[in-house]
Amino acid sequence: MTDLTYPEVGATRGDRLPPGYRHVRRHERLGTGAEAFRLVVAGLRTWDMQRLAGLRVRQSPPPSVGLRVTMSLPGLRIPCQVVWVLEEERRYGYAYGTLPGHPESGEEAFVVHLDEADQVWLDLRAFSRPARWYTRLAGPVGWLAQDLATRRYVGALRRLAGGPSA
Repeated sequence: MTDLTYPEVGATRGDRLPPGYRHVRRHERLGTGAEAFRLVVAGLRTWDMQRLAGLRVRQSPPPSVGLRVTMSLPGLRIPCQVVWVLEEERRYGYAYGTLPGHPESGEEAFVVHLDEADQVWLDLRAFSRPARWYTRLAGPVGWLAQDLATRRYVGALRRLAGGPSA
């Protein structure tokens, strides 16, 4: 039994995100080469992407389905659970969904891949809606905070890859 705060668990695995949520999709070049890919994957596995984006991460094991992780900012607790993991030779990623106490309700996925031209790419997909009174009250300001977090994630992965900064 799960206590994820939304019914569409795993929806970030596909291209169609569920209706009734705000959607975020980013396709970003992170760097070039197998070493850049290896560094980005290592950063995702160790939660360094989140740490470099400014979050404190309590959990340190690599992402695995069912793993619960609590991230935080001063005064804000962000509990999540990993809902899927993808591990292939040239692709790696995972998604986590929101647990009770998270300011939003939804899911966020990060998948990196190394293409045939030796370019490292990030595909970020997310869907969310306010789950707490203060995020409902914030309205579009909350979206700006989400967009800032997304930019910080992309910038963190680019730094890990040694690529251009965001």
